Amino acid sequence: MAATALALYLIWLALAFGLRSLLQRRRTGDAGFRGGGLRPGTLQWWARLLFAGALAVGAAGPVAGLAGLPPLAVLDRPAVQVTGTVLALLGLAATLAAQWSMGSSWRIGVDETERTALVTGGAFALARNPIFTTMIVTAAGLAAMVPNPVTLGGLALTVAAIEIQVRAVEEPYLLRFHGDAYARYAVAVGRFLPGLGRLRTERTPL
Repeated sequence: MAATALALYLIWLALAFGLRSLLQRRRTGDAGFRGGGLRPGTLQWWARLLFAGALAVGAAGPVAGLAGLPPLAVLDRPAVQVTGTVLALLGLAATLAAQWSMGSSWRIGVDETERTALVTGGAFALARNPIFTTMIVTAAGLAAMVPNPVTLGGLALTVAAIEIQVRAVEEPYLLRFHGDAYARYAVAVGRFLPGLGRLRTERTPL
C-alpha cells in the first residue's frame, strides 16, 4: 500500500503543479507562481514554509512505510486503507477540476499588487477554497493509506499551512481588492465546505 500511496502522491504532484503550471503558461504566458522573495517572518512566508514541509513529508511518509516504519495499530485496518485510497483518488481528480474552474485566474501564492478576476462559478460556487479542500482530502486519503506518524504529521502540516494561507493571506487580500463583491460571496458560500465558514458580516473574516 505504501508503494501505491507514493505513486498516487507523485502523480498528484505532477498533475496539480507541473501539468497545471504548463497549461497555465501556454494559456497566459505565465506559469502562475506568486510570492517569490517573501520577507521572512511574514504570514505568507510561514504558510509557504509549512507548505514546503508538508510536500516533503507527503513523500517521506510512504517512503518511511516502504523502509519499514509500521503504521499506527489503531489505524492499521484494510477498511481504513481502502477508504484512504478512494479519498486520495477523489482528491486528485477534484483538485484538477477545481483548478480548471479558476481558468486564467489560477495562481499559487499571492502577489499583493496583482488583481485577478473574482471566480465564483464552478467548484467555487460550492466553497470559496475548493482547491485547498481537495488538497486536504488528498492528504487525508494518503495518510489513511499509510497511517504512520510521518504521513499523519504531513496531514497536520497541510492543514496548518492552508489555514494560515486562507485566513491570514488570501481572504484579507480578496477583501481589499474585490471589496463588497467578495464580502457578499463570502457571506453566501462556505470557506472549505458548503455552508460552513461563511463570513458573518460583509467585511470581517471569521
